[in-house]
Amino acid sequence: MAPITRVGVVAKARLQAATQHLVNVETWLNERSVEAVFETATAALMPTNARRLVADKEPLVSEVGLVLVLGGDGTLLSMADSVGRAGLAIPVLGVNFGSLGFLTEVTLPELYPALEAALAGRAHIEERLMLCATTLRPSAAATTEIALNDVVINKGARSRLIDLSVSVGDGLVTRIRADGLIIATPTGSTAYNLAAGGPIVQPNVEAIVLTPIAPHTLTNRPIVIPSSSTVRVTPMLGDRDEVFVTFDGQAGFELKAGDEISVCRAPQPIRLIRPSTRSYFEVLREKLNWGKR
Repeated sequence: MAPITRVGVVAKARLQAATQHLVNVETWLNERSVEAVFETATAALMPTNARRLVADKEPLVSEVGLVLVLGGDGTLLSMADSVGRAGLAIPVLGVNFGSLGFLTEVTLPELYPALEAALAGRAHIEERLMLCATTLRPSAAATTEIALNDVVINKGARSRLIDLSVSVGDGLVTRIRADGLIIATPTGSTAYNLAAGGPIVQPNVEAIVLTPIAPHTLTNRPIVIPSSSTVRVTPMLGDRDEVFVTFDGQAGFELKAGDEISVCRAPQPIRLIRPSTRSYFEVLREKLNWGKR
């Protein structure tokens, strides 16, 4: 791996508690002749410095060799999706300022050892598959989004249960009547998928999870399919139905009659830097009290 000479730094929006840490990170990187590039809203949290490098989120990922995220899982998801849309393989280091932090596993005391290891090429990096979701609409050009956790199709607040036709490849899997459907990666299996009764899937498993949200019948159950699959979902819309699709909870829009969502594995995985001292199952026990009696 080529030496990292620039690090992008992103903090959770309006996270004033991160200000001193951002200043310290800037100084720490400068002392090691590494340039820090701060995301625009992140730079606004810091004292003014005319020499500071600043960039908006989308172009930032193309200018750096590593992204450092200070915040919660939502902040990391937003940056992971930006890296995915750019088709880049740069690693992401998430430092937890949130309350749970499945993705932002690194604690504040571990920040500088983890950053040191990343710059030295010694960091433990995990590749996590991402999803590529294409919305096909008869009257418009197709749109594509990238998601690390999940693609969710659900009903609006005023809608009744919605009908969804779900296919894998060219074969019909089922038609479900439910509040919606979650299409999740193994990484996203501990997010909305878990809350909806879906299975926990270890991140290195090559799989995609389909989990109905509050299905009308008990015969609709979650299913795990190969990551090589393409999932196609067509909402069967009535006159009063409102159906939305969201991507990692970061972006989304309302679906129209005739729309189809096609979801498959994204070409480029995201590369997450993880503390080598903790296994995935230790994180489950710590974050979820998993297996606790």
